[in-house]
Amino acid sequence: MRVIFMGTPDFSVPVLEALVAAGHEVVAVYCQPPRPAGRGKKDRPSPVQARAEALGLEVRHPVSLKPAEAQAGFAALEADVAVVVAYGLILPQPVLDAPRYGCLNIHASLLPRWRGAAPIHRAVMEGDAETGICIMQMEAGLDTGPVLLREATPVGATETTGDLHDRLARMGAGLIVAALDRLDELRPEAQPDSGVTYAAKIDKAEARLDWTDTTARIVRRINGLSPFPGAWVMLGGERLKLLRAAPATAADPDPGAVGVTEDELRIGTADGAVSVLELQREGKRPAPVGEVLRGWSPPARVE
Repeated sequence: MRVIFMGTPDFSVPVLEALVAAGHEVVAVYCQPPRPAGRGKKDRPSPVQARAEALGLEVRHPVSLKPAEAQAGFAALEADVAVVVAYGLILPQPVLDAPRYGCLNIHASLLPRWRGAAPIHRAVMEGDAETGICIMQMEAGLDTGPVLLREATPVGATETTGDLHDRLARMGAGLIVAALDRLDELRPEAQPDSGVTYAAKIDKAEARLDWTDTTARIVRRINGLSPFPGAWVMLGGERLKLLRAAPATAADPDPGAVGVTEDELRIGTADGAVSVLELQREGKRPAPVGEVLRGWSPPARVE
């Protein structure tokens, strides 16, 4: 098929690679423009742009698709379908209507749960037992279109958003290829009116932990905010990022109290304690807790 691909971050790259590997003709790749990044704040292409250029594909990065000229350029590609995954721009109706089969979105949740910007984070932070991928026919509403295919997957007890992100990216790549293979026979299924939730963009203010909360909620927040922005705590004047956690097996409730053994760092909560499995000290790389504790004695209480 003649495919327009629209995506920007790392999550989108496996999908682009899968479309090319499956033999589809990717006639153009749309992504966000290069942004300043790194210490020098030089413009850096997005992961999708870098991979598309390496594959020899045409890359376009308009700042908007609302101008008539941008819409005409899109329509002139005469695509069979547009595949959209974490693109970052609103698609006006003329763009949605231009490809023969319309625009298909790869969404990282089991719609209608977690429509919106941060479905993977929110699934982990809310303790969802499962999540998945939906291939959705795009329409004007926010992730409201009918679903063509869906695939569910369990969420592991200590799985982080980073872990789940990578798994769902691979699942999405496989599922969109399957959808394109069967596009003429798939029947769109309208999303139910019940069970709708919205995955609001992550606010960095959510990242500071409150140790008077319950163990379960704190564990979910640590895992759900890992690796970005990273849940954090002040300990001995140092800001620590906590990147993976589980409930401690046994501990008396004492919110903010720190307990250390050779290979365990526990922090008290309202109803027990959290066992920190992976963390990052200031200026250091992320590491398993046993490695971090060698040569470091944390204070007895968080700040």
